[in-house]
Amino acid sequence: MSETTYTVNGMTCDHCVASVTEEITEIDGVTAVAVDLPTGSVTVTSTTTIDEAQVRAAVEEAGYRLSPV
Repeated sequence: MSETTYTVNGMTCDHCVASVTEEITEIDGVTAVAVDLPTGSVTVTSTTTIDEAQVRAAVEEAGYRLSPV
């Protein structure tokens, strides 16, 4: 198992959380997504290491931005 935490900018409500969660969950290998709305923290749990570019693309598809590392 692999767990990585990212910061997503622009989320302001439960709908934002649902959109980001839905898009990231569609990435192959992702088993769980935990979002902390107040901090913008998104923790992705997966069976293998997920490429950050895949997470970035999923977040952007949902209409938000992944913060630079």
